[in-house]
Amino acid sequence: MTEQITDLEKCWFLSPPWGQDIPPVEVNLLEKVYLKTNRTFGYCCGVQWYGDCWNYIIEVKDDFIYTTKNQIIGTGQIQQRASTKPTFVLGERVVLCLPNRGTKQRLVLGIELIEKSWFYFIELVSPDFPKVSTMTSRFSLVREQDLVRVKV
Repeated sequence: MTEQITDLEKCWFLSPPWGQDIPPVEVNLLEKVYLKTNRTFGYCCGVQWYGDCWNYIIEVKDDFIYTTKNQIIGTGQIQQRASTKPTFVLGERVVLCLPNRGTKQRLVLGIELIEKSWFYFIELVSPDFPKVSTMTSRFSLVREQDLVRVKV
């Protein structure tokens, strides 16, 4: 029975939630965007798959706004705030190097720039399993050092 649960978890974590082909993102990381709802400009400092679509994290004057593609317009202007590019890309298969997390392989479901460092949005628990009382979310932002690229 334990092997069946492990196989189920492994299939879940390696099955893209968007289906076969990764949908394109509306704007690039660090791209200047116009927020229609606020009528202001900001910069895209993150993107993550959540609720069946890409959600964008837009920084506006030290505040962060979470939005979908329908509420932003890209300008094509990229701001160079980070000294390095992200090591991993959206949809890439990685190994999670944290103890006690069951199956270690995961997909990168988001990327976010926090204080000049890249963090990656990783699913920790399948939504099919009961929620553990100590876990507030089944997703987590993990450091680049906690991930290793899987060679497929």
